[in-house]
Amino acid sequence: MAFDPYLHFQGNCAEAMAAYAALFGATDMMMMRYSEAPDPSPEMAVSYLVMHASFTVDGRVLMASDYPPGMEGVPQASVTISHTVPDVASGQRVFDALAAGGTVLMPYGATFWATGFGMLTDRFGTSWMVTTPGPEA
Repeated sequence: MAFDPYLHFQGNCAEAMAAYAALFGATDMMMMRYSEAPDPSPEMAVSYLVMHASFTVDGRVLMASDYPPGMEGVPQASVTISHTVPDVASGQRVFDALAAGGTVLMPYGATFWATGFGMLTDRFGTSWMVTTPGPEA
């Protein structure tokens, strides 16, 4: 059994998922808006918000949606996505791309447990840990 993250956004799901898919090289992006649901309510029929989006990278699925029309929420409250990369150069590239317009919590660099590790919150409010394992990992 595996766990795959499901993110919630407050109106910018389409932008966030497009950015993530481009960064991670996903080619199977699926996106459905609330207005495309069968028999949507009047409020949902005119909504541009995303009801469900997903893509797959290395056999794992990242899923997301906007909160439904009229519903407020706190995107990604107390959740961090951990992303492992094979080498330091890839780790730095991914970290820098995610950090653009966001907030770096711990700069990407060597630690006692990894050849590369960093923490940040991206411009969409998603928290990330980017890791390049050490040689014994």
